[in-house]
Amino acid sequence: MTLLNSLVTELRRGTLTLAVLSQLRSPQYGYSLVQSLEKSGITIEQSTLYPLLRRLEKQELVTSSWDTSEKRPRKYYVLSEFGTETYEQLKAEWEKTSAELHSLLKGDESSEVD
Repeated sequence: MTLLNSLVTELRRGTLTLAVLSQLRSPQYGYSLVQSLEKSGITIEQSTLYPLLRRLEKQELVTSSWDTSEKRPRKYYVLSEFGTETYEQLKAEWEKTSAELHSLLKGDESSEVD
């Protein structure tokens, strides 16, 4: 793995948690979650998603339940009350950090022109 790939992976790791939480305001099962993330341009492997969902459940940010009404049982995940509060705080922090970084990176571009 090249250094750039390693840095990109590191950068994405934190953003995937926020992306997943953003999609769990309503119940989702694994495959539907992958699809909704991909619609937004975010690809996530199932080998990454399921351990992340288990970790979020262990941290009490999401709850899960089985739906056995279909031929194939599905495990649905949704934000807990604590998860919703945490998601809102994390989202605000992301927006603040994103704006700060945008400002820094924009400053980078203007200094190149000088």
